[in-house]
Amino acid sequence: MTGWPGGYGRVILDEVGSTLDEAVRRAPDMAGPFWLLARHQTKARGRRGRAWAMPAGNFAATLLLRPEEATGTAALRSFVMSLALWRALVALTGETTAFALKWPNDVLLRGGKVAGILLESTGKGAQIDHLAIGIGVNLAAAPVPESVETGAVTPVSVKAALGKDVSAEIFLDVLAREYAPLEEQFRTHGFAPVRVAWLAHAARLGEVITARTGRESLTGTFEDVDADGNLMLRTHTGLRRIAAADVFF
Repeated sequence: MTGWPGGYGRVILDEVGSTLDEAVRRAPDMAGPFWLLARHQTKARGRRGRAWAMPAGNFAATLLLRPEEATGTAALRSFVMSLALWRALVALTGETTAFALKWPNDVLLRGGKVAGILLESTGKGAQIDHLAIGIGVNLAAAPVPESVETGAVTPVSVKAALGKDVSAEIFLDVLAREYAPLEEQFRTHGFAPVRVAWLAHAARLGEVITARTGRESLTGTFEDVDADGNLMLRTHTGLRRIAAADVFF
């Protein structure tokens, strides 16, 4: 696989507030899907509005798409992007067993969090106009553990854990090349093949985990991810289907 994938734009900036916000701002002027990379973010954010620290040399980018599916289907691209991240990290480091995928949208490196994904969309009702997939990867350095939520997975970096120096621009090229065929597969065949591939690299599958939703904390065995991307958790009261939660090990 060589070269930048056809049909995708490429924008690289020195500094933005947030790649998510900047990609959405530029969307009306772009002819098709595009990647936007920033070498520095001043107002980066993670899930549920949490701050996202970005030490120098790390990767911060957003892929802006115009999906033709309903919101629920489009949101499954968090799994598509997770799988592309896993493949890009393996391709650049040669470490096939070091990385794992944490439901719903993180990548782990030897048990620590090395990458996260945030999806945001615009539109009305069930249909969306734009889907922005924000990606942060700790290539050069990890945020200090005190900056993350209590009990959350400790952040790690590719450089510290594996001794590999990977630039953000090189990572963008490889990630874009890995993502493009997965996007085509998703559009053509749906979530099923992505789900199978994602589960092959799932962290703690078959093990006891805790899922904290906005209403409750549930502990049980991580059994599966269903056809809608829900976490299937076997608790003492039976099998629970969880659409959104923070997972703790």
